[in-house]
Amino acid sequence: MTSTLESDATRAYAVLAPAYDLLTAEYAYGPWLSAIERVAREHGLSGHRLLDVGCGTGKSFLPLLERGFAVTACDISPEMVDLAQRKAGARADVHVADMRRLPLFGEFDLITCIDDAVNHLLSPDEVYDALASMRANLAPGGLLIFDVNTLAAYRQVPDVVVEDEDLLLRWRGGLAELTEPGGEAEVVIDVFTHEGDGLWRRSLSRQRHRHHPIDELWELVEEAGLEVATVLGQRPGAVLDVELDEELHGKAVFVTRRGGA
Repeated sequence: MTSTLESDATRAYAVLAPAYDLLTAEYAYGPWLSAIERVAREHGLSGHRLLDVGCGTGKSFLPLLERGFAVTACDISPEMVDLAQRKAGARADVHVADMRRLPLFGEFDLITCIDDAVNHLLSPDEVYDALASMRANLAPGGLLIFDVNTLAAYRQVPDVVVEDEDLLLRWRGGLAELTEPGGEAEVVIDVFTHEGDGLWRRSLSRQRHRHHPIDELWELVEEAGLEVATVLGQRPGAVLDVELDEELHGKAVFVTRRGGA
């Protein structure tokens, strides 16, 4: 049976997929992924087999593909996967998959799960399932790096409007604001598509998020058979700080490694 989360996410990203690259046009994916690779190397990464979970339209793996990684990627949205595969061509294998129950794609030296994909999981059980599912795809000694929004990221969410000749997007930030740890937020994006002769078609993308407290995530990482190497704080401009300050940093970046046998 298809879960509510899966069906909600599929509908939300079916609407958003054609507009996602415009929405994220200012995101510093190149510097961000360079920083993630640097941190991974500092924590023992030596191979080049990458699994990118929640890959969207491919922007979260293309810089690493260009840096010589052998890439497998997946996303819950068929529309996102189609766009990512078109960009990558034969250079990467891209699949439709739910992070909570990934197939065994192989044994990977590095797994990335960025762009706050984990915040789309609405309970600790779902986070555990996703972490355990990713751990099963790690090679011995492999690293999993994922990010999550801190409470600071949800306290003040701006309204954002971006547009080009064919699309206009309105991100309704106020609906996503939270004040208490562990709360659920709703991200609402209006997508206006130009259909000619002054006519625009409006579609709505709704996504549910949950703030996951850092202590809770740490415990879930360990329960899933992973070891926490470090938790970094991310600032705008792809700056990673050694110590996480939840009042300063909008994202926490977990660097974890496969534990046990």
